[in-house]
Amino acid sequence: MSSPRWLRRTGAPRLEYGADYNPEQWPREVWDDDVRAMREAGVTIVSLGIFSWARLEPADGEFDFGWLDEAMDLLHANGILVDLATATASPPPWLTAAHPEVLPIDQQGRTVWPGGRQHWRPTSKIFRRYALRLVRELGTHYANHPALAAWHVNNELGCHNLYDFSDDAAVAFRDWLRSRYATLDALNHAWGTAFWSQHYTAWEQILPPRLAATHPNPTQQLDFKRFSSDVLKDHLIAERELLRELTPEVPVTTNFMVVGETKGMNYADWAAEVDFVANDHYTHPGPRSRDELSFAANRVGNLAGGAPWFLMEHSTSAVNWQPVNVPKRPGELARDSLTHVAHGADAVCFFQWRQSRAGAEKYHSAMLPHAGTGSALFRAVVSLGERLRDLAFVAGTHRTRARAAIVFDWESWWAAEQDSHPTDRLRYQQEALDWYSAFLDLGVRVDVVPASAPLAEYAFVAAPILHVVPAALAERLTSYVHNGGHLVTTYFSGIVDENDHVWLGGYPGALRELLGLRIEEFAPLLDDESAALDNGTTGTLWTDRIDLTSPATEVLASYKTGEMAGRPAVTRHPAGAGSAGYVSTRLGPAGIAAVLGEFLDRAAVRSELPPDLRGRVELTVRDGIRFLLNRTDAPVDLTSLGADVPVLAARAVAAIRA
Repeated sequence: MSSPRWLRRTGAPRLEYGADYNPEQWPREVWDDDVRAMREAGVTIVSLGIFSWARLEPADGEFDFGWLDEAMDLLHANGILVDLATATASPPPWLTAAHPEVLPIDQQGRTVWPGGRQHWRPTSKIFRRYALRLVRELGTHYANHPALAAWHVNNELGCHNLYDFSDDAAVAFRDWLRSRYATLDALNHAWGTAFWSQHYTAWEQILPPRLAATHPNPTQQLDFKRFSSDVLKDHLIAERELLRELTPEVPVTTNFMVVGETKGMNYADWAAEVDFVANDHYTHPGPRSRDELSFAANRVGNLAGGAPWFLMEHSTSAVNWQPVNVPKRPGELARDSLTHVAHGADAVCFFQWRQSRAGAEKYHSAMLPHAGTGSALFRAVVSLGERLRDLAFVAGTHRTRARAAIVFDWESWWAAEQDSHPTDRLRYQQEALDWYSAFLDLGVRVDVVPASAPLAEYAFVAAPILHVVPAALAERLTSYVHNGGHLVTTYFSGIVDENDHVWLGGYPGALRELLGLRIEEFAPLLDDESAALDNGTTGTLWTDRIDLTSPATEVLASYKTGEMAGRPAVTRHPAGAGSAGYVSTRLGPAGIAAVLGEFLDRAAVRSELPPDLRGRVELTVRDGIRFLLNRTDAPVDLTSLGADVPVLAARAVAAIRA
């Protein structure tokens, strides 16, 4: 992402605004109403054709672009750009009827049948052939259309077909393993196949981790997760390369899903494969909903390398796929959208434009709801369009780097939550979010970055549950600390290498010497157990029996009850010009904030907000433009900033020019 490309268009910089548009769901006479309402709302771009394969190719090799031509022309005539999808997300019935072998197979050997979407195998050569034929037809037909601003590869790759256990997947998995390990001896070593008599003597013996009598080989599971992310990325690249051949001037993207517990796609690895990063995000009700939204937007902004990115989907109000689908409160539509802008989004789009009358998502909110243009929701949509026009000066600006970072590592997420571990209650994303919330509570800006990021640019780095630490990463972290950086990590970090092999000699393995401590045995907690610390905080989920191995290691907090009484709970070890800290239990946001402040002080990282605003307001910065996000449900007085924004309304965001 060294030089990301943006939408192909002319005119002054602006924040794009729009939605997925599905005109094929509606009679032609509705389309004119749609574009009139789009212009009223300030829509500048739509994603088109996402699930239209069956309409574009109604029979094998018979293409019908007439309706799409008309839609493209109508949008262009009304000044609306098109992010044109390749329509390969959902194969049509004629294809799966003729070639049922493209359908995925689940872990128990059951076929995933048509009737939903994304019912295709990423490793199917037959599917790839049909998909690329469609892409070639689209790319050739629309190469010079004036509305075409970007290509949208597939849709939410891996959302419903991430893990396929078919024979196609088995063949492709073996090829992937040959590339990774070269020899069976190397694979047998990496997988530890001496355990349970799993030694392989031929590549053909190797299978995906299908339903087994007990827990499948853990490294086999981890490699299958890596493989599954890679083959989806390979499909992205295949479509992208064809589009670049046909339309080299048109940028190509696909919509990531950096949201909640969606973890199967390693987007840190994918980000370099798109011309600009795009993301879909949906909020989940609860006390941490706002923090999770900010956390996701922060991650996307840093996956984009600080460059502008595209919010491809979020919701105007209720969704349809949660157990209870509550509508957004007044003001939340704008607050949620502008939070993404604050973290670098230069486009704000929704699923979808017009709320469907039929189908599985007919109760999912849209920009134009069932109630029509005379609704409060549509008025809120129009108001947001006006707000985005007022913020045009933000377009093209980059995220301003913070002085602190949180490392977010997909492979640690995958490995730390596998079976046969000290506890199955551990949740990697939740711990990372706890640390993020603690930074927000202290009013300290922080970047959420991949483990591959250049950490030397940060004065302080938190790496919660950094479970997978290859030797090269351990060396990078040691160098970071010795050169003056301040690192803090947590329980279950540094435990295994890239093959999921335990670093021997005591925990936390690869980080043991850097942290100046040693742990002989984990001590996870039962659901009804907790551990009190002498600094007034309380730990849950996990504890460690820590022995200090360096006289320089400071104890910042100790356990004060039970068998752990008197043992260190939170430590800091000076090393070189920096320090490495350790938190041995889950403290939650409030408990983390209680110890984080001291770590930040040592690193000379401080809040840029006045004391009265810390915790109540989140601060983000784009090229000197400050965004203030209200984290409360009450108005916040901003006069202590000395800015011309005396009150920040509840559920509101303010942008202040430098």
